[in-house]
Amino acid sequence: MKLTAVSAGLSTPSSTRLLADRLTESARQELTAQGHDVTVEVVELREVAGDIAHHLVTGFPPARLAAAIDAVTGADGLIAVTPVFTASYSGLFKSFFDVIDPAALTGKPALIAATGGTARHSLVLDHAMRPLFAYLRAAVVPTAVYAASEDWGSGGDEYTEGLPARIRRAGGELAALMAARPAGTEPEDDVAALEQQLADLRFD
Repeated sequence: MKLTAVSAGLSTPSSTRLLADRLTESARQELTAQGHDVTVEVVELREVAGDIAHHLVTGFPPARLAAAIDAVTGADGLIAVTPVFTASYSGLFKSFFDVIDPAALTGKPALIAATGGTARHSLVLDHAMRPLFAYLRAAVVPTAVYAASEDWGSGGDEYTEGLPARIRRAGGELAALMAARPAGTEPEDDVAALEQQLADLRFD
């Protein structure tokens, strides 16, 4: 199985990349425990930012961007993480998914996540990211993960799960969807089965 993570972080080191790595490791561990061989690839969008702009203008992706697109469209599972800018996903994040064929992610198991300075921006997951991936017809797991600055190292409280617990739950849900979808499934295949699997996850 191939698991690809997309990180739209701009700095080095980046909390966005850190969250992507932790989510990826959570899903990988769960899949490995189920007996699956997993290959992981991380796409850092800041490294192809100029190529994305070139593609938007010319309609032709440079080789490095083409490889990044192939890594996403050819994956059995996708993790997409963006920092929050002006109460939404970043322009770089949106531009990357703008240059991907709208049908290429149909039925693909996906996990969405975001990072920001305060918890006030956590609604970006449901107000911006879910609609984007719904348009792309990806099969997004029920648990999305938002990490504010204060979440790192926090164990949560009696009302809210801590970040590590949310990461484990989301990673487990993605692993379950990936395991339920045969490797190499065409986009139009097995969409109904994935929708049923998503419904089952919501009642676990």
